[in-house]
Amino acid sequence: MEEKYWHNDKKKDIDLVGLGNAIVDIIVNVEDQFLEVNNLKKGSMNLINSNESKDLLENCQVIKKVSGGSSANTVVCLAELGDNVQFIGRVKNDYFGKFFSTDIKKSNTIFNTPPMNEGPSSAHSIIFITPDAQRTMCTYLGASVEFEPKDINYNSIKNSKYLYLEGYLWDSELAKNAFIKAAKIAKESNTKIILTLSDSFCVDRHRESFLELIDNYIDVVFCNESEVLSLFKKNDLQSCKKLISSICELVIITLGSKGSLVINKGESEEVKPKKLGNIIDTTGAGDLYAGGFIHGLIKNYALKRCGEMGSICAGYIITQLGSRSNIDLQNLIHSNLD
Repeated sequence: MEEKYWHNDKKKDIDLVGLGNAIVDIIVNVEDQFLEVNNLKKGSMNLINSNESKDLLENCQVIKKVSGGSSANTVVCLAELGDNVQFIGRVKNDYFGKFFSTDIKKSNTIFNTPPMNEGPSSAHSIIFITPDAQRTMCTYLGASVEFEPKDINYNSIKNSKYLYLEGYLWDSELAKNAFIKAAKIAKESNTKIILTLSDSFCVDRHRESFLELIDNYIDVVFCNESEVLSLFKKNDLQSCKKLISSICELVIITLGSKGSLVINKGESEEVKPKKLGNIIDTTGAGDLYAGGFIHGLIKNYALKRCGEMGSICAGYIITQLGSRSNIDLQNLIHSNLD
């Protein structure tokens, strides 16, 4: 697939603005029995309250904390690859809010959203890593739930080549309103809109409105196989490929160890996975794949090359703990591209 996905507005000096839940990821190693005892389905994302969070953490040893959230992970990946990117997310002026702000700025990501002094505490997500490297998330959304239109810097969106939207935001009505307003501003400003479906359970909750959103606003969709199957309530990927490409020009479906599919205007091409070591933690694999792929879009590379770059980023991040790379991603890509 040599075709490129060109953004022709060279006057825009921001490469991408990402909207999402501003979450501090708390990484914990557990045995499978822990998930069973706490009635947690392996690989799922569960919404919890602050008391449930305290109870879950009570007998766990925290290994690592990092500024996270799906969109934030992708934006940080782009920043580390040298792109000019901004993240917009809501935090409170508290411990987790200050940690998130300080940590995300270390990557050269621009984060200027003013912290709130009132309301729920900043969001955090406990990521339970089992011995098979699967991650199960329990997320307290806190301040992120109250993300609203006034939190958005619309001038940044107008001046950006791409707007990246996280499906998890759809769980909050206030955030949903902000989401739609941002998409409208982007559409009017010739800013390409990218959506990540985030999670199959999220898709289950919002199937019809997601389909409407994609059809009306979205230029590029990132999803995994379970998410696209959920979106169309199908059991076979082939029929889903046709359905989603009929409402979105460019669709990328990640397939785990089988690689990924890039579908452009109905034509699809397989991209092989990149195995760069033993799997330790799958947290952030899809987010880093999106980061590598979008970096290729920003640089106007052929779509298959974009997929290869995404595969390299995802292939590396699962060999370490957490969703922040321990090595230089630019060097990683250069040394692993064929």
